[in-house]
Amino acid sequence: MRTTRSLQAAGLVAASALVLAACGGDDNGGQATGDDGGQATSGGTLSLWHYEGENSAMGIAWDEAMRIFEEETGATVEFEEKSFEQIRQTANMVLNTSEAPDILEYNKGNASAGLLASQGLLTDISDAVAEYGWDEQLAPSVQTTARYDENGVMGDGAWYGIPNYGEFVMLYFNEDLFAEHGVAIPETYDDLVAAMDEFVANDVTPLAMSGAEYPAGQLFYELALSQADRQFVNDYQLYENPVDFSGAALSYGAETFSEWVQAGYIGDYSAGLSAEDMGTAFIAGDYPMLYSGSWWYGRFVDEIDGFDWSIDTFPGSDLHPGSSGNLWVVPTASENKDLAYQFIEITMRPEIQALLGNNGGVPVDADPDDITDEKSEELITVFNEISDADGLAFYPDWPVPGFYDDLVGALQQLINQNATPAEVLEQLQLAYESGLDNVPN
Repeated sequence: MRTTRSLQAAGLVAASALVLAACGGDDNGGQATGDDGGQATSGGTLSLWHYEGENSAMGIAWDEAMRIFEEETGATVEFEEKSFEQIRQTANMVLNTSEAPDILEYNKGNASAGLLASQGLLTDISDAVAEYGWDEQLAPSVQTTARYDENGVMGDGAWYGIPNYGEFVMLYFNEDLFAEHGVAIPETYDDLVAAMDEFVANDVTPLAMSGAEYPAGQLFYELALSQADRQFVNDYQLYENPVDFSGAALSYGAETFSEWVQAGYIGDYSAGLSAEDMGTAFIAGDYPMLYSGSWWYGRFVDEIDGFDWSIDTFPGSDLHPGSSGNLWVVPTASENKDLAYQFIEITMRPEIQALLGNNGGVPVDADPDDITDEKSEELITVFNEISDADGLAFYPDWPVPGFYDDLVGALQQLINQNATPAEVLEQLQLAYESGLDNVPN
């Protein structure tokens, strides 16, 4: 799908956070009556942790949400900025103690939020979700990472978190290089292959790539997804059925990736390149295309000034790597759950969603009229199209612990051409099945 300049309606539900009756089960005092007769909380303290940079889209949005929260509730926010690693490494030790915050940002997925939920460390917020209508604001594919069953497997069961933003993987195009070599921006898979052939014929490597980090694995997964359906994703990510790595989808992914290296679409020198190497090379104008995530988008807006660029989804595929962003979760030990829910509600308001959208983020429920930045509008349009079509397929390294390293090693072998696709797939099959032994089920 090509980018259009008009945003899709996002199914916006009017936010009215503080006038809604607070959900039960809270032990915080200080209830007061709102101006319109609804209940609002006055006074109290909300302890809050997150790990977003001050100048990031999320950091800007959360800061404004905290200001609004204090102004409207009369409560005080005690904010502690943590690093991602701090929270990842200590959450399961801290969240069942009196040191637990009332609300925090936490990573999604089976091995993260799902694990804490299965250990009883996170609050089942399903009643709050129904009360505030968050389920009506979030597309089904975005909801997946917010819900976990009793074993901590995402996709079904109770709600344990709310995401406010999304992310996905796409193609970036250096339009000036396309024009310089007389190549049309591809709209179909055949166009893409033809364009890469033309660049190779002109001694230009078409795709920026990193084999030392996640990008190669995400391209392999996208190629597999182009031959797959939602059931494949459910099997691979949610263990609904055994996954055969020698099956059609994953075989296509590995074989096509290897063929692209042999054809010169991917540089055979890229096995040792980092994601930063890949991104800066695209910023420098060295490559016509880059396949990577929306997390690059804001940086490209800031740093690319020598050429025009655009984006599009990978052609010929209805499924794409991507998911919701991280979650707001409420620890079981939280002493102010109602305040936590009211803060979450503020983060879902149109003005906060607009802040995300106009600062390089991908809001999950933005009012299209509130997005005034043209580049941001382009990004959000593509995300809405994928999300509305239930096209978010998560990430290839999510299913089992340690699979990220296995994928990186496997794709490096394909780039270096020192293993066949069948050999690589056999390695990944063994690693996947071994990792399943560590997944509660």
